[in-house]
Amino acid sequence: MALKSWVESANDPATDFPIENLPFGVFRGAGQDGPRIGLAIGDHIVDVAGCYDAGLLEAVDELVQAACTAPGLNELMALGNDAARAVRQTVAGMLRAESLMRSELEPHLVPMAHTEMLVPCDIGDYTDFYAGIHHATNVGSMFRPDNPLLPNYKWVPIGYHGRSSSIVVSGTAFRRPHGQTRPDPNAPPQFGPTRRLDYELEVGLFIGRGNELGERIPIERAEEHAFGLCLVNDWSARDIQTWEYQPLGPFLAKNFATTISPWIVTLDALEPFRAAPFARAQGDPQPLPYLAGSQRGGFDLTLEVWLRTPAMSAPVRLSRGSFGGMYWTMAQLVAHHASNGCNLEPGDLLASGTVSGETKESRGSLLELTWGGKEPLTLPNGEQRTFLEDGDEVIFRAYCEREGYARIGFGECRGVVLPAT
Repeated sequence: MALKSWVESANDPATDFPIENLPFGVFRGAGQDGPRIGLAIGDHIVDVAGCYDAGLLEAVDELVQAACTAPGLNELMALGNDAARAVRQTVAGMLRAESLMRSELEPHLVPMAHTEMLVPCDIGDYTDFYAGIHHATNVGSMFRPDNPLLPNYKWVPIGYHGRSSSIVVSGTAFRRPHGQTRPDPNAPPQFGPTRRLDYELEVGLFIGRGNELGERIPIERAEEHAFGLCLVNDWSARDIQTWEYQPLGPFLAKNFATTISPWIVTLDALEPFRAAPFARAQGDPQPLPYLAGSQRGGFDLTLEVWLRTPAMSAPVRLSRGSFGGMYWTMAQLVAHHASNGCNLEPGDLLASGTVSGETKESRGSLLELTWGGKEPLTLPNGEQRTFLEDGDEVIFRAYCEREGYARIGFGECRGVVLPAT
């Protein structure tokens, strides 16, 4: 049975942010000097720092209270999931319909429409994985039809180190990147704006409590180091990528911009939506012991991609897929990342890799939807797309639904393509 709040918008069955969710973010309100930590509730934000100033967080540890006054989430992340849980539970108690604290909390409620959302923490490092087997198979099939997956794929979570300085929050426009490409294999390469700009639908995991250099994270404890999830758009310049990625992998084709949604949804909020572990095909190898200790699986998260061109008044949905079919779980990604003693730190971001399904309607990139540009998409207004054009806006949405539970959403992850300089 869904809980009720005195914040009426939180009781709307279609809201992303019911009282059961309360994701963390960082915002700047009108007239405020600096960033503040907030919790989303319906179409409002609870100003957590304001709650501290008013003495409303006295039920939580003093260290946790102090972390809530910081301009970002790193300090709270470092204290572990129990700290975040205590803040959410304390605020949730004051937000419940039967609470006697409405008059005390209401002054610290800010309408979302009157705020600017910011990147929620200092992201020291960013790692992008390749955990979606359907995406990996699709892309591999374009280049290696007889052998789409390389021999290591089903044994080891594949990833590469991304660029954290170019991570931006939802709503930030970015310019079409320049780069070196070689469209004609018989001619020298050329330099100019990418002609094959793409999006990649991904889920991101923020590290909470870190590990010391040289200390591994056992798979059974990996989720203790996960602060929560967000949406990630790993923008990609496919023509630059094709020319540069061998032998060392992605570089300038990926690091010009990465967009994240502003709200971090905790694993506590997602717990009712656990999915069974991925059902590996007969003959597939079982994970090595350091990746096999946890069989809790991932989360049954529905993911959507929407596109609005400059000629459209409203966006159109391009795809809908599920996060439940990833070959590697987020816990396995964390455990593998630290398996060599790599020190993960509070605020580090790990992305899943493109989330695609078995059907064309569930593919998470234009590269797959148009099969490398050979099968253009025809939009409802008659426009066609193989890759993104200037002025296009890409919107990601995600939510969990299950009978008997409140719908848990992630908010939107938006980005607009500006012309190259």
